[in-house]
Amino acid sequence: MSTIAEFTIPADAFPLGRLFEELEDVVVELERVVPTKPGLIPYVWVQSVTRSEVEAVVRAGERVPELTTVRLVDEVDGAFLLRLNWDANYEGILRAITETDVSLVSGVGSADSWTFEVRGDNRKQIAAFQRYCAEHEQTVSLRALNTLTSTRSGSAYDLTDPQREALLLAHRRGYYHSPREVTLEDLASEVGISGQAFGSRLRRGIDRLVGSTLASTG
Repeated sequence: MSTIAEFTIPADAFPLGRLFEELEDVVVELERVVPTKPGLIPYVWVQSVTRSEVEAVVRAGERVPELTTVRLVDEVDGAFLLRLNWDANYEGILRAITETDVSLVSGVGSADSWTFEVRGDNRKQIAAFQRYCAEHEQTVSLRALNTLTSTRSGSAYDLTDPQREALLLAHRRGYYHSPREVTLEDLASEVGISGQAFGSRLRRGIDRLVGSTLASTG
């Protein structure tokens, strides 16, 4: 049965985490490219930073051994799109994804931590991914595990349990009120993750909710 797993890793255990470690408010989101094999993720979106900070990151990328080049390719509504070229010998979380039978659903990070969602055809594939990480000394912490059946049961909106929890919590605490009655950081503290990760979880949940309701009606 198809399974989605959510993992977190320390920022300093991921090359992009080290690249952005001096930017406290940064939000970095991997741009999903399908298929993810055989290459590693080539694009990331960077938010909550200035252009000069991003340009400094591009220059710093030349000193990150896992990356051969980092290039700024676009800016859209204050968000910056970076093109990454990875060293062929890079071993890490992205290599674990491409070398095992799981697919990347999402990846978002900040100066503190990174959260990844991966999908496997069954739990054995998720377990194989975890074993690969352990064998290659990649520190990953499992935070949630859901089957696609469970994402649909009860809500019927194609939401994972963490996404449903985030949407309901934001609604109950007045996050969508104007003015807002709570911050992302307040909500994130209630579920034990960073504000950036909670914000990404909300966005993915809203995307799935719209996709399974409004979009499905044409």
